[in-house]
Amino acid sequence: MVPKKLKVGDEVRIIAPSRSMAILGEDCKRIATERLEALGLKVTFGKYVMEADKDYFCASVEHRVEDLNNAFKDKNVKAILTVIGGFNSNQLLEYIDYEAIKENPKIFCGFSDITALSNSIHAKTGLVTYSGPHYSSFGMLKGFEYSLEYFKKMFFQDEEFDIVASNKWSDDAWFADQENREFIDNDGIFVINEGTAEGNIIGGNLCTLNLLQGTPFMPNIANKVLFLEDDDMAGKIFLMEFDRNLQSLIHMPEFKTVKGIVIGRSQKATEMNREKWIKLIKNKPELENIPVIAGVDFGHSTPIITFPIGGYAKLEAKNNNVKLTIRG
Repeated sequence: MVPKKLKVGDEVRIIAPSRSMAILGEDCKRIATERLEALGLKVTFGKYVMEADKDYFCASVEHRVEDLNNAFKDKNVKAILTVIGGFNSNQLLEYIDYEAIKENPKIFCGFSDITALSNSIHAKTGLVTYSGPHYSSFGMLKGFEYSLEYFKKMFFQDEEFDIVASNKWSDDAWFADQENREFIDNDGIFVINEGTAEGNIIGGNLCTLNLLQGTPFMPNIANKVLFLEDDDMAGKIFLMEFDRNLQSLIHMPEFKTVKGIVIGRSQKATEMNREKWIKLIKNKPELENIPVIAGVDFGHSTPIITFPIGGYAKLEAKNNNVKLTIRG
């Protein structure tokens, strides 16, 4: 199921299935709401978006699920954006009303920890979900233009589109100082393994996706194009951590038919570069016959594309030239 595209006047519901909206500054919330309204959208909020337990800094499981289920059931709501990521949205999986989602298909978008929800909803219902900006992402004053462009391409247009690398990227604490930002020249997308591939997309944050392995919520990766990224929590041992998480995915029986892999840009603290990415991928004989590219604009640095989980991707990678087309 592909949800309907957005149009002026549509209502978008903001929910907090991971960390609470209480984590956001007033300027971030103001800018985010104004930017969404500038697209012609009506912004509403879940009942419990500001609830925040002192240890987990999120609402209770019951309240987070209630906001999610109500957003899907509300006929006026056409899209659902998550506030921000976190670490425990997989607590909700057993309690989501998947039948209600099947009956009320609509846009569901977020990234990072939201990977668990996006992929589970797709696996259980067939609904195409989206890895893309959070509500909080819209609160970025500078450097958001590319993210907004691809958000609009995905949700306001019917045509498939090519992914072209951003000119600059950032990995600074933009939410702490909106005026003084550090932007880095983008080296662009690069080829690790040449080849062509097309198929439906599965993926997002790798370590979060792997939480679904062995559960009823893991999507089938057979014949898919995998979009994978991870954050910088592992720091300097990122290469080893990503390597073993990827290997876990490779060990799944369905992986033998995976068509290709698209890797998102890594953060500065990971100390990853082209040479390390090439070493990581070339060290895996299971990958030698499928195309692999890296440095694509998605993940935990900014800006990011919006891509459809369950949607379509076509990849052509040769002589360090990449054409990546998506639709969903």
